[in-house]
Amino acid sequence: MTKVSAYIITYNEQQKIAAAVSSVIGWADEVIVADSNSTDDTAKIAASLGASVIQVPFDGFGKLRNDTIAHCQYPWIFSLDADERCTPEARDEILKIVRENSAGGPVAYLMPRRNFFLGQWIKYSGWYPDYRQPQLFKKGTLIYSDDPVHEVYKVTGELGKLQYPIWQFPFEDLAQMMHKANRYSSLGAKKIIHKKKGGLLTAIGHGGFAFFKTYILQLGFLDGRAGFAIATYNYVYTFYKYLKLAEMQKNWKEPTTMI
Repeated sequence: MTKVSAYIITYNEQQKIAAAVSSVIGWADEVIVADSNSTDDTAKIAASLGASVIQVPFDGFGKLRNDTIAHCQYPWIFSLDADERCTPEARDEILKIVRENSAGGPVAYLMPRRNFFLGQWIKYSGWYPDYRQPQLFKKGTLIYSDDPVHEVYKVTGELGKLQYPIWQFPFEDLAQMMHKANRYSSLGAKKIIHKKKGGLLTAIGHGGFAFFKTYILQLGFLDGRAGFAIATYNYVYTFYKYLKLAEMQKNWKEPTTMI
């Protein structure tokens, strides 16, 4: 039977890493936790559960994933984030594909994700089926761009879709949600610093459209309070991304005189 490597990228995920590792440790032939020098017990917990922990400095998510993939030794690779859980149904589907599709068919598979947020499973808001990027693929068929965030992938071969979703618990609470908006808006601004111009009106326009897309076009209003929170998160992330972009491009300094 063809073997599977599972990898999880982490940074300060001590509250979530045990559940993520436990969802793959029993059936994946190796489990690699690529930690970016966490300051909590993430690495210790992962190692105690039987995962192989490697330290990979963070220089953007694209490079982090490419560097981690290089450490995976088996023909099939399954990618899982620390806030995700592989369900038994998804596990069985993965193993069936690995057994039957070693010589032909798709070389990479997108996987649906079911997100749980504010006490409910999200059905709309662009969060389901939430095909983000291939999470099961043959080694050597997928590579990521070196973008700091929202990395682009390239697959050499046929791309398929899995039926059964994994679970995702994206935020422990609203404070973590806002922390992520702050971090990702900085990375997002860095990504487009040479491609677009930032500014207040640009930030308001792009942020407003992000809210409208999530809440109206993607039916976020049907998710109730959670849908409104997700749409607001997308507004805040996008607004600050373009305002931070202006900050980076203009490089404001402390004044030496008062006008």
